Amino acid sequence: MPTSTSEASAGEALRIAVLADSDTRWKWGALTARRIAPHAAAEAADAADEAAEEAAAPELDGFLLRGRATPTPRQLAEVGVDADALREVTGNEFLRAVGDAADTDRRYDVIVLALVGGAVQAMLHGLAALKLAHRPVVVTGYVGVVYEKLADGLLLRHGADVVLANSRHDADRFRAVYEGVGADASSVTEAALPFLGGAPYERREGRDTLVFATQPSVPATRADRTYLLRRLVEHARLHPGREVLLKLRSKPGEHTTHIEELPYQRLAERLPGGLPANFRLVYGHMGEVLDRTDLLVTVSSTAALESLHRNIPTAVLTDLGVREALGNHHFLGSGLLASFDQLDAGHRPAPDPEWLARQGVAADGSYDTAFDAARKRVAELLQRPALPPLAPYYTPATAPGYLPGLLARHHLAPDGAPLAGAAPKAEVSGVRRVLRDAVRAAARGAYRHGVQRVAPVIRRMGEL
Repeated sequence: MPTSTSEASAGEALRIAVLADSDTRWKWGALTARRIAPHAAAEAADAADEAAEEAAAPELDGFLLRGRATPTPRQLAEVGVDADALREVTGNEFLRAVGDAADTDRRYDVIVLALVGGAVQAMLHGLAALKLAHRPVVVTGYVGVVYEKLADGLLLRHGADVVLANSRHDADRFRAVYEGVGADASSVTEAALPFLGGAPYERREGRDTLVFATQPSVPATRADRTYLLRRLVEHARLHPGREVLLKLRSKPGEHTTHIEELPYQRLAERLPGGLPANFRLVYGHMGEVLDRTDLLVTVSSTAALESLHRNIPTAVLTDLGVREALGNHHFLGSGLLASFDQLDAGHRPAPDPEWLARQGVAADGSYDTAFDAARKRVAELLQRPALPPLAPYYTPATAPGYLPGLLARHHLAPDGAPLAGAAPKAEVSGVRRVLRDAVRAAARGAYRHGVQRVAPVIRRMGEL
């Protein structure tokens, strides 16, 4: 097992574990793992030696954290990011897997925590409690635009060796938060979103396609979501020669990073007058949808950054206001804010170059070097004989009224050790495994039904 980047470059691949709790975070975590692996720097230097590249590529083990948003096989296929191994686990099962591998030649060199903030904090304390002689480098970050819970989310991620910021703007904000509480900010490392890419935009004769990128939880109310759907359909009717696509994140019953209580598919079924012939609901990989996009419209989706990276005309809607709750306040100064009335009239927003430069969009061609700093930091950490113990900002001393409860939700004691009852259980097999998996699937389906069917009804009754 390599203990330094020099050994890895000699032919033995790094082993990286990615723990993710949703489809989008799996995509972010797995792609990030490959981009920050020190071998990636050598690829550009010696692209002709394909055999050497393949030998040096990191070995990637994927772990999906069991919960409400655990991705379905369909979602994983749509993400299109493979791993050498992939399995569903609890937090304690993941920690045991790391601990069991630690004293073997299969130990992990790097761990990427692609999780919500509370789960990151729990895993940091759980990993610290393992007291490994040679612990892995721990990396975390955000899957997209950071527009809410900045301090809360960042402090829950403090303690990782590398906290990735997706832009210069985010890196400055992250350091300010850590320094503001007296915490070490050296972990903050500027990078970019790992899934930017695709061919630069070229307008094609005879093609005119508007894509609306939906979000699971923005906006949240039925009235607002119905309004957006209605305006999009009206836009399609106003422009019969334009193809209007509603890009959906998930099918009803599936969850992504955020809960979607009111799927657009259900709202579209109830829309008076039906849907025009040039309006369609589509799924699929966002990059493939952008390949045929001439105008990307959204409230605040990260898809806007993917679109801008490719120089695709992009609009961020103001119809429901410019509000923190919507996340579109992140685009202040971007030049992208526009309303449906303006889009109906033919307006195409022009992005502000200075704003783009600070947002990690890298439309200027700088994306090839966006992960250099992260690769360098990971390589330096791997070259150390041993890493110091993980030291999150939150401890039983600094946050005695917050941390114990947070850890308990992940079945960990205040010291990060597994709670009683979370000990390893004998592996089940055959019929018992089938029954267990069926019960879990049924429970998850019941939860999703409650979120998408029962909860909205109860909420409406409460408003009477």
